[in-house]
Amino acid sequence: MSVLFISDLHLEAERPDISRAFLHFLTTRAHGAAALYILGDFFEVWVGDDAMDDFQRSIAAALRRLSDTGTHIWLMHGNRDFMLGKRFCREAGCSLLREGSVVELYGEPVLLLHGDSLCTRDESYQRLRRRLRNPVSLWLLRNLPLATRHKLARKLREASRLRTREKAAEIVDVTPEVVPQVMATHGVRTLIHGHTHRPAVHKLQIDGENAQRIVLGDWDRQGWVLEVDERGYRLESFPLD
Repeated sequence: MSVLFISDLHLEAERPDISRAFLHFLTTRAHGAAALYILGDFFEVWVGDDAMDDFQRSIAAALRRLSDTGTHIWLMHGNRDFMLGKRFCREAGCSLLREGSVVELYGEPVLLLHGDSLCTRDESYQRLRRRLRNPVSLWLLRNLPLATRHKLARKLREASRLRTREKAAEIVDVTPEVVPQVMATHGVRTLIHGHTHRPAVHKLQIDGENAQRIVLGDWDRQGWVLEVDERGYRLESFPLD
């Protein structure tokens, strides 16, 4: 059985084309897979498990149906949905996956990231990221009034859009020299991540050995999936409709 990787769906009720494509994906491509890994920014915004609406619950129910068939679902936080918590995972039948986890795929250790931690040249974003991911900050955020959380989420989304538009492309992309350092630290020759919306397979050399960085694509104009099995790694796109 294969293992599937997706990221950056940015699911929201305002994009029914993406949610329809994802629900179809769960009942077709993902059905029968050994595992499905969702590497962050699954939702466009997430202000807390206590604020789940009908749309988000429908997504959780669809994940649960896949999980009940035996496919193990792993969910990693992204920069848009880092407040996803245990309540959602219970409803969805999935497990939270720590950023920077190393998993074994067909005998090979593979490093999994959302990808924003690799964009070290965007120093202002990295400072914000450290503040927001601090456990104390997370506790405070989760206990803010719901209206305040929604207002803050809107401000963060707008700041993200401005940062992407105004900063040079190389600033909001990964820092090339950081990639082999991180991979060497974790002792891997394959890294899989999303976040940058630049799907590709990058060939590298680490300590004289062949290596690869696989970047997952975002689901906007088309869907993207990485399939891994005993034959290797295949990054593929497909139409949303």
